[in-house]
Amino acid sequence: MTTPYPVPPARDPGFVPPTLGRRFGALVTDWLLCLLVSNFFGGPVQHPWLPVLVLILEYGFFLGLFAQTPGMYITRIRCVAWTDGGRIGLVRALLRGALLCLVVPPLIMDEHRRGLHDRLTGSVIATATRPARTPS
Repeated sequence: MTTPYPVPPARDPGFVPPTLGRRFGALVTDWLLCLLVSNFFGGPVQHPWLPVLVLILEYGFFLGLFAQTPGMYITRIRCVAWTDGGRIGLVRALLRGALLCLVVPPLIMDEHRRGLHDRLTGSVIATATRPARTPS
C-alpha cells in the first residue's frame, strides 16, 4: 500500500496534528451536508436519528475509500491509519463515525489530539499533503 506520508504518524517524532479549529470546521461542514441530505428522506423533526445515520454512512464511505470527508477536504485534513499512514478502510471508518456520534470519545484526547474514537480505530487526523506539481 502506498502511503501519502514518508514516515507514518506513529513513527514520526515531529508529527504535528492539525488544530482543533480545522477539525471542528470539518465536522460542522460534514454535519450541515448530512442535514441537507437527510432532508431528502424526511426532516430531522420527523426522523431525529436520520442525520446521525447519514453522518456515520458518510464517514464510512469517504474515510474508508478516500481518507477525507468533504469537510476534511475543505479544511485540508485527512484521517489516516496511525501505524502506516494509509487509508483506514470501510469497517474502521464506519466504527469511527459511530463512535464520533457518541460525542464523548472525541473529547478524550491524547498528546497527538487522537480522541478515543481515533485510538479505538487505529486512526489519526493529519494535515493533508498536497501532491507535488511537476513543471510544465
